[in-house]
Amino acid sequence: MGSEEGENADSLERFCPTDEEIEKWMCSAFEMARDALENGEVPVGCLMVYKDEVVGRGRNEVNETKNATRHAEMVSLDQVLDWCRHSNLDTKSVCEQTVLYVTVEPCIMCAAALRLVNIPVVTYGCRNERFGGCGSVLDVSSADLPHTGTTFKCVSGHRAEEAVEMLKTFYKQENPNAPKPKPRKD
Repeated sequence: MGSEEGENADSLERFCPTDEEIEKWMCSAFEMARDALENGEVPVGCLMVYKDEVVGRGRNEVNETKNATRHAEMVSLDQVLDWCRHSNLDTKSVCEQTVLYVTVEPCIMCAAALRLVNIPVVTYGCRNERFGGCGSVLDVSSADLPHTGTTFKCVSGHRAEEAVEMLKTFYKQENPNAPKPKPRKD
């Protein structure tokens, strides 16, 4: 193993959350997901924790903002960037020491963003069988992708059944933001 790989392994070990930490932070992420559901969004909630402090939190805001990129992870990451600016801290250093907690496996877009900013650990609830970027569809988290940041460790399955039930509840509803069907011209 090369020295860079060894340093990455040491870094991952330092930032592996305990079961108690996972429960604490995932509880807050699920509160964010419930808020998303109550506001007509896909129920995904996310926290980014740096040195035991929440520096970013988000829930899906796609329908609310009419912006398909406003996933919980992206909202949370934007808050981390703002927090770093206001705290006069180096974003790269902060991200390399931040653990992300999210109720559903990050999609490919979000996993790529997390990799680019060098988040070392992502803890999530259920798998995302349609868009998952941590192994369900594509494994952005550990794939050999040159010039795309550092791989990250995934800790999956925490309260997965609860996350799935929330998703089922959302998808049973009608989406008022869905485009209206257009009559066919034959």
